[in-house]
Amino acid sequence: MSKKFLTDVIANSGDMSAVAAGKLAADIIDAIKNEIVSSGRFTIPDFGAFAVRETPKRTGLNPKTGEKVQIKAGATVRFKASPALKVAALAGVKKGKRKAKA
Repeated sequence: MSKKFLTDVIANSGDMSAVAAGKLAADIIDAIKNEIVSSGRFTIPDFGAFAVRETPKRTGLNPKTGEKVQIKAGATVRFKASPALKVAALAGVKKGKRKAKA
């Protein structure tokens, strides 16, 4: 999904100009980012949840040289799909397989 995709969906469903829809899409994305930064979590019902998880300091291998390197601790954003999204995705995969067989 891209910002352009969101802009097109908003413009088509809201009968607004592409410029206004683009601003609204940007505002929605900024609101989601701000909520994740402030609370560490953002949930969209029937879609899923984004959560910040800390990654520990660890030792890794340089794939080119095989040398051990220290990797700093950090953080990442993880997504967990809702049960409704999982069911919908599974139905889409099954439908795609039926079309491929036909």
